[in-house]
Amino acid sequence: MGGLLSVSIDESQVRKICLERIEEIIKQVDAECIFWDTSELKKRTCMSWNTIKESFFFDQRFQKIKVGNKWYYPVQETKAFLRIWLLEQK
Repeated sequence: MGGLLSVSIDESQVRKICLERIEEIIKQVDAECIFWDTSELKKRTCMSWNTIKESFFFDQRFQKIKVGNKWYYPVQETKAFLRIWLLEQK
């Protein structure tokens, strides 16, 4: 009863499956967000608040809504703008 069991694993296939699943989860999380606040914008762009203001905050194409003292940014529009803005920085 003390037999050995040998299992072979294709590491590249396991990695591929894991990456696909991670991508699915990220898409689900992104789909759940309707807007970002300023903290999330700073996190997603890896920029400080001063850099954001100096770089693109006042660009008329950048959609933002102020509610009380807080700024909110619609996720899909913000992502689309940031992609275009980044390419323009070349």
